[in-house]
This record gives sequence, C-alpha cells and structure tokens, in this order.
Amino acid sequence: MNRIYLDHSATTPVDVRVAEAMLPYFSEIYGNPSSIHRFGQETRAAVEKSRNRIAGLLNARESELYFLSGGTEADNLAIQGAARALSSRGKHIITAKTEHKAVLQSCKALEKEGFTVTYLNVDEFGRVDPERVAAAIRNDTILITVMHANNEVGTINLVTEIGRIAKENKILFHTDAVQSFGKIRLDVDELNADLVSISAHKIYGPKGIGALYIRRGTGINKLIHGGSHERNRRAGTENVPGIVGFARAAELASQNLESNTEYMTNLRNYFQEQLINRINGVTVNGHPEQRLCNNLNVSFRDCEAEALLLSLDMAGVAASAGSACSSGSLETSHVLRAMGLPKNRIGSAIRFSLGPTNTREEIDAVVGMCCSDLRKFLHAQIFTLQSQFLVFFLIGSYKILQGLITHLNNFRQFLGIYPLFHVVNNERANIFVLQKL
Repeated sequence: MNRIYLDHSATTPVDVRVAEAMLPYFSEIYGNPSSIHRFGQETRAAVEKSRNRIAGLLNARESELYFLSGGTEADNLAIQGAARALSSRGKHIITAKTEHKAVLQSCKALEKEGFTVTYLNVDEFGRVDPERVAAAIRNDTILITVMHANNEVGTINLVTEIGRIAKENKILFHTDAVQSFGKIRLDVDELNADLVSISAHKIYGPKGIGALYIRRGTGINKLIHGGSHERNRRAGTENVPGIVGFARAAELASQNLESNTEYMTNLRNYFQEQLINRINGVTVNGHPEQRLCNNLNVSFRDCEAEALLLSLDMAGVAASAGSACSSGSLETSHVLRAMGLPKNRIGSAIRFSLGPTNTREEIDAVVGMCCSDLRKFLHAQIFTLQSQFLVFFLIGSYKILQGLITHLNNFRQFLGIYPLFHVVNNERANIFVLQKL
C-alpha cells in the first residue's frame, strides 16, 4: 500500500540534507556550548552560526533571536513573559478567538493572575479586522497577539496593518508565524512585530526546536529558570543538533520558497477543483485567496469528518480534522466555531495540507477515495434510515395491535364474555407475546 501524506501543517518529515547536517553533532561534535574548552567552543560556534542564518532570513539581528523547544514555548514566553514584564503599565491584552491553543491558553493563564483579555471575533473566513483591533485598545493595553496565518484554515491575517496600529499606540505586538515561516518571506520590520514565534518541524526540520524573535529593547520575563543560557532569557543547555537542523531547514526553505509556493498553490487549486467538481456539497473553509499555499480545509455535506478520516487512514492517506495540538479533544474546532460556521459544516471539515513532494497522481487517488468513501457512507445512511423506519413501523404496528386487543377484550367483558388474549411482556427475551387465556 502506497501511503500518501497530506498533513504537512501538523508536521513534516526531516529533509535528508537537514539530517546530514545534524548528524555530526550527535557523536562527533558534542561539547556543551557553555563550556570554555575546545569541545564546547565548537558547538558554540555552530549555535551562533545557525542563529545568524535564521535571523538573517527574518531581517533581524543575531542578538534578537532566542532558541527554545518549539512554537508552543515561543508563544508562552512571548505572551506571558512580556505581559508580566509590563504589568506595572497595564494588564490588558488583545488577541483573536482563532489563535493557536498555545496563545489562547497563555492568555487564560494570565487571566488567573488578574490580567484582562479581549478575544476578538473574526469574519467568515477567519480573518481579524485591523479596525476591530484598534477599537479594542484601552489605556492599559500592553500587548496585542495575532497570528500571521491560521493553522487550521490557512487564512493570512493583515499583520502588517495590525502591527502598525500597535506601534502607533506604543503597544507590543506579537505574531505566531509558525505556519507561515518558510512559506511566506518574513521581515520583522515590515511586520511591525516586536515578538515573532517560529518552529523547525513545519519546514522539514527536527521536532523539539523553535525560536522567538525579541526586538531589541523589549522587556520580557523568562519562564524557565536555571543557568544564564540564551542571554539569560531561557535556561537550559542548547539543543545543538536541533539548532543546526533548524538553520539548514530554514536555509533550504528560503532557497526554494518561490518555486515551492507556486507548485503547492497550483496543486492545491487542482485538488480543490477536483473535489468540488466530483463531489456534491463540498465547501471550502478559509479565505478564498489570502491563505497559505498548501492549505485546503473543506467540509463534506452529510459526512462526519472522523469517519472519512478513518477510512482514508485505512487506505494509507493522512489528513486531519484540525490542529494536531487539539487531537484527543472531544470539542469541535474552535477556529470554525469562531468563523460562525453551522454545526454540520464544522463536524464534516477536513484539513488537507500539502508538501512539495506531493504529486497530482496522489491527489487524483485521494479524490477517488473520497468519492468512493462518501458513496459508501451515503448507502450506509440510507440503510440506517430504512432500518430505523422498519423499527418504527414494527413498534407502531405492535402498539396498534395492542390497542385493538385491549378494545376487543373490553368489548367481550362488556358482553360478559371472558377475554381471549392478553399482552405479556417477556423481559428476559425483550419481546412482547400474545397469550391465549
């Protein structure tokens, strides 16, 4: 069975070239970067070289990039660290209802500490209106955090405009760019961003490594205490192989960005057209134009997403019903709910996220599987409805028969004649029978 991976927004395989770059730092160049001897200085040089490479891709200074364990930690440090550092100035934060759980839960944690958070509504495409951001600003607003591109529907926010509004009002602006980094060229100055979260495993790098851009002069309290690593903002020995892999993956993503974007956009559009043309009731979720090149979130009418995903998985196809970080939760997508979609559309939504190695042949195969599976589900639903009708018919028939017998017995008693039958409920067999008297 040939497996087809269409869940690149959840994670990506490590590029062979990335793995090759990392390999020496597991067993050959293995010193602690904080050590002063040559072993340590070798790894320190690798860390700083990687920092310089990634910072350059953001148009940032090397000293403004901090390595940590991933996008989730970057969001936590940006939001909680900045809010606590600025708490003497105010305790009001602005964010959106469609943010990643790492942002939303960080805000919820701060609410328990006395902070106030405004959760902005979005439009039907999942986009934050900059005017709503401006209208929500108060005298005590200290932080605005709005993601660059949504992880479920791929909608790209107007972060440059939102950042400008924050800058004009002297408010810190953070954006979660985990999904957009490597797919859209980022410039921290153009974004007007003070804090930017990025991660390696979304761009064919290793898991467990990410970074936070912190504009020079931005106050932030650290979350993890210990040594003075990462210029005393994040304690813990640096993940040298991961950092080296992150830099190599970022480098490759930058080199191939335009060609990959064009290829994935065309493939995504072909996928979308095939689904809409061949299957009735397919609806695209997210912005029709301003969304990530590899994202296709669609709802299938009269089909539960979990059932279709399970069927696709059994056929070797990987997709998702939303964020991988929310898997295992019984709640429906908070992003689609915030967009105001009806329940049936939310419950039937599937996110397909493509990569540059996917092919048109794979897309044709998946479309064919969706068509076949949906026909099966429709037949199963028809059979279920027929079965339900039969059950209702039998129950109704029994009740009618029971009523007739009761009336017949009453009539016979009225004439002074003993009843012929009565209805007995056989609980052991869970059936009703007629017993002759």
